[in-house]
Amino acid sequence: MIVLRQIYGGLILINVFLDDSRTCPEGYILAEDIDECRTLLENNAIGHLSLDHDLLSRQRNGFMLVQIMVENELYAERITIHSANSVGSKAMYRYLKQAQENLKMPPDIKVILRPLPLF
Repeated sequence: MIVLRQIYGGLILINVFLDDSRTCPEGYILAEDIDECRTLLENNAIGHLSLDHDLLSRQRNGFMLVQIMVENELYAERITIHSANSVGSKAMYRYLKQAQENLKMPPDIKVILRPLPLF
């Protein structure tokens, strides 16, 4: 089920929550792996994207997704790194902020580091 957030500039925005263990918040679409998340990014306008680092696959994790996002210019209006993995979440945050500094990612996208409890 796709949850419609709002209409912005003629686009319907959705919110996406990438996580394979936490409960998906109301108003968000759950993506349990980076492939699901990438498909949502490629096919929808995203208002808020909330990302975890540690997923079932250790190699195909949140950090790999942010690399794919920057390479393919797949963004949301606002990106929150909610991972409780302090090393992984900081690496994701730094990668996105560096992409903004290097003008590979629009500087007006809000990137937030806000860890959530695991359960």
